[in-house]
Amino acid sequence: MRLRKVKGAAEAISQSRYVIPAPSEQKGHWRDVFGNSNPIYIEIGMGKGQFLTALAQLHPDINYIGMERYDSVLVRALEKREHAEEISNLFYLCEDAGQLTDMFAAGEVEGIYLNFSDPWPKERHAKRRLTSSEFFARYDAVLAKSGEVAFKTDNRALFDFSLEQAASSGWQLRDVTFDLHHSPYAEGNIMTEYEEKFSAAGNPICRLVAYR
Repeated sequence: MRLRKVKGAAEAISQSRYVIPAPSEQKGHWRDVFGNSNPIYIEIGMGKGQFLTALAQLHPDINYIGMERYDSVLVRALEKREHAEEISNLFYLCEDAGQLTDMFAAGEVEGIYLNFSDPWPKERHAKRRLTSSEFFARYDAVLAKSGEVAFKTDNRALFDFSLEQAASSGWQLRDVTFDLHHSPYAEGNIMTEYEEKFSAAGNPICRLVAYR
């Protein structure tokens, strides 16, 4: 499905105090951006920001960074942010996840969220999937030793692929479920916009947590 272009999105992002320009310049110094030494969690492909906004409000003692490469999507998160209560622990990047290691130093990130990522269904695009072995290597490079990757999707084929890729990449798995909303892990779960839509349509939500 073609992404609808939002007029003025690029300009709004460039002028927003919530979007960090030239994030590679902050590599190794992200705690200076937040002004504290709290742990840093990032969401890759954050969409319109419902999930991360809720997390930031619930956990003011954790720093959050939302990464979204499409400016027409990120601008919607900025609009949501403007109407939310004042939040000081959330910033955004309009960047591609492939550049993750250019933006974060080794051990700088405590956790990574992947929610309803693009499945890239064609086999020749498998390396672009955010749960491919190539991306697990990137996560390994920036996560703290105790760091984790939490992944949710309604796409069973992508989830099966993710289970295989995590294992073949040497990662351990926990909290694996093929029906999150009817599992013990449903308590405390924060839904994304997509999650609300898919679960309302009766689609089971799969979830895993990967760690080293």
